Amino acid sequence: MDRYRKGMLVRSKAGHDTGKVYIIVESADAYVLVCDGRIRTLANPKKKKFKHLQIINREYPIETMNDVQIKRILKEYNREEN
Repeated sequence: MDRYRKGMLVRSKAGHDTGKVYIIVESADAYVLVCDGRIRTLANPKKKKFKHLQIINREYPIETMNDVQIKRILKEYNREEN
């Protein structure tokens, strides 16, 4: 889908990771690949369906990022949210 673009922040709405924030690494036909920089790294992203994700209106250029930078972005977002 066009709504889910690479670099956007999303929140999981279903599964054992409900409420967890991820960043989109890649968007496919019915799925997106997301990572958090810790358990789900750029080398091992998680596959999630569109309907199980809620978009957060923030987007980052992740082409040159590594796992440490992604962890930092998500940590800052979680700090602002609380």
